[in-house]
Amino acid sequence: MTSSPIELVCPAGSLPALKTAIDHGADCVYLGFKDATNARNFSGLNFDPAQVREGVAYAHARKRKVLLALNTYPQTDNWSSWTQAIDRAAEYGVDALILADPGLMAYATRTHPQLRLHLSVQGSATSYEAINWYHEHFGIQRAVLPRVLSMAQVESVVAHTPVEIEVFGFGGLCVMVEGRCALSAYATGESPNCNGACSPGKHVRWEDTPRGMETRLNGILIDRFADGERAGYPTLCKGRFEVNDETYYALEEPTSLNTLELLPELARIGIRAIKIEGRQRSPAYVAQVTKVWRAALDKLKSGGAEGFSVLPAWMAELNKVSEGQSHTLGAYYRPWK
Repeated sequence: MTSSPIELVCPAGSLPALKTAIDHGADCVYLGFKDATNARNFSGLNFDPAQVREGVAYAHARKRKVLLALNTYPQTDNWSSWTQAIDRAAEYGVDALILADPGLMAYATRTHPQLRLHLSVQGSATSYEAINWYHEHFGIQRAVLPRVLSMAQVESVVAHTPVEIEVFGFGGLCVMVEGRCALSAYATGESPNCNGACSPGKHVRWEDTPRGMETRLNGILIDRFADGERAGYPTLCKGRFEVNDETYYALEEPTSLNTLELLPELARIGIRAIKIEGRQRSPAYVAQVTKVWRAALDKLKSGGAEGFSVLPAWMAELNKVSEGQSHTLGAYYRPWK
């Protein structure tokens, strides 16, 4: 088991969510600015300069860390917006930047060498060779692994790199290459990896019709919900479509990754941090999930792997906030490997 305790990294889509995460036991929170420099660029989310300063002060007063996600890809005509975001992050005293673009890593290393850099999951580094390259060239100190690796593959990465490894423990899944969604870009003309939002709000419509509540993305019918059925946010990958006269979740069923039962194994192979997905979710979600994972990590630390078991109450609480109220081990569990 790793000699260092596993850090719990929780989402902060707003200042109330940040404080909630800290109050319920997060070791780190991750957040973004109110612009396209982060991959959760939704209206009503994220932080302005005053809120970042307040959030950093709140976390540091309680000896917790703030990580800033600058995990989208700038273009030639807007490069300065991303570099200015790095400058602001350094000024506000964040504990690390989560970056995907190598050009931005080079800028941060050259301009703010004191800044700790983490490789975003958006960088899609699935091998230790790739992670070590980022470490050698830009001093990356932590990498967030994409949610496509089996446990054996994760263990191999950890064993062959000096870089700390962070993995997703709970939250939404993505059938694309970690947000590089060609579907959303095709439908709306806006790439999640450049504009920061999958299914941007300005393209989303809900309409009550005689056949039920319909959700559309830029006019494309994504789903139709019966009376009393919960209407999900219209993302193309999680819509129900008619295929060969059958209507079903043709690309991906709504479900959440939940690796709670894998905690002893993740600790054994040396994982340094567990990330909770959900900056677009409410402070209530943050509170509920953080509380459960804090309790689980504390139980693992105090009792070791032999004394660890997943409490049914933990799973019940997490299922309440899971997509489709169901969960999966995702790629971690591949019985044929």
